[in-house]
Amino acid sequence: MTKRNKIIYWVATIWLSLGMVSTGIVQLLKVQEEADMFAHLGYPLYFLTILGIWKLLGVIAVLVPKFPLLKEWAYAGFFFAMSGAVFSHLAVGDGAKEFFGPVLLLVLTVVSWYFRPADRKLI
Repeated sequence: MTKRNKIIYWVATIWLSLGMVSTGIVQLLKVQEEADMFAHLGYPLYFLTILGIWKLLGVIAVLVPKFPLLKEWAYAGFFFAMSGAVFSHLAVGDGAKEFFGPVLLLVLTVVSWYFRPADRKLI
């Protein structure tokens, strides 16, 4: 792995982790704005707890050495959660402001996954 790719991986992974941890905590604490957004999207309030826990566990899986299969699952979960958020906002007709966070985390997920080192891959 080149130095350039390693830097890209770690920058994307750190920002992805910070984004997932911060939104996961907000969801676990059921911050009012987040609860209002979930209601606006038509999701039940208990989804906040489920997504918050999954995000925190996913960050641990991505950052801890070894366990490449677990990392694949975590990246897939991040991808599904963020693409689902984008499509949910589209479905209710939200504007670009609501898309920014999920799209950014989706891009960071793909970049981190693509540039991950060989020892963090299945094959």
